[in-house]
Amino acid sequence: MAISTLKSVVDRAFAERYGVPAINVVNDLTMEAVLAGAVEARSPVIVQTSVKTVKTIGSRVLFATWEAMTAGIEVPVVLHLDHCPDRAVITECLRQGWNSVLFDASVLPVAENQRQTIEVVAEARGFGAHVEGEIESITGVEDGIGSEAPSARQSLEISLRFIEATGVDVFAPAIGNAHGVYKREPVLDFDRVTDLVAAHPIPIALHGGSGLSPAQFTDLIGRGCAKVNISTALKMTFMQSSLAFLKEAEARDTWDPPSLFGQVRGDVVALTRDLAVRFGSAGKA
Repeated sequence: MAISTLKSVVDRAFAERYGVPAINVVNDLTMEAVLAGAVEARSPVIVQTSVKTVKTIGSRVLFATWEAMTAGIEVPVVLHLDHCPDRAVITECLRQGWNSVLFDASVLPVAENQRQTIEVVAEARGFGAHVEGEIESITGVEDGIGSEAPSARQSLEISLRFIEATGVDVFAPAIGNAHGVYKREPVLDFDRVTDLVAAHPIPIALHGGSGLSPAQFTDLIGRGCAKVNISTALKMTFMQSSLAFLKEAEARDTWDPPSLFGQVRGDVVALTRDLAVRFGSAGKA
């Protein structure tokens, strides 16, 4: 229970074929609400922070907030640095206490990506932390990282060579998924997940989860997507909940920030709880 490693959380999910919500938070309110939602659902949860959030709030303050909010928590929780191409930020977060990182060197040639990922894995192991790796950019820009151009996909052989050489704990392939809001129904390569898992049983990270259908989630989780990333849905919930409250406040000419925070918190808690149920992680704590 309580603070857990990425590997322990996703390995069980992979074995039992459910998905663990990996939710990007943007401040203390959303962090607390995501944790509260996981507790309500009795679900493990991976709390993710973007590089932008780390730089905006500061790693020391962000980690101190995490420590305070997870003290005595009764579900498995992981603190993960999402999509980080900057080795210095990875080192900073590992030193502060993050126990999981995604080294995103997908813009580099595969050989150089692999070389540096080996170094990141070795560094993370020194802190008792785990690493997610990827060799293909996930289409879409998230918090200033990424590209709208469709990503080129590597062969199964190259992917397996990367996984085996680096020793990453989770692998994130491009399967037609995308960050941000899907402008059209995504065409997903389900078989790519099956082929990777059959050749090398490793938990798969599903990026671009916001906007996929329940049927798509169920299919991909059943094939081995044990870590399911949600970022855009939280941002939309946070801002739409705030906007709805502020419109009502303007109409009433009543201004009460704690009530705003309460409404947003309730909506983020509900989002987290619903995701845990949808991904099958509810009751797995």
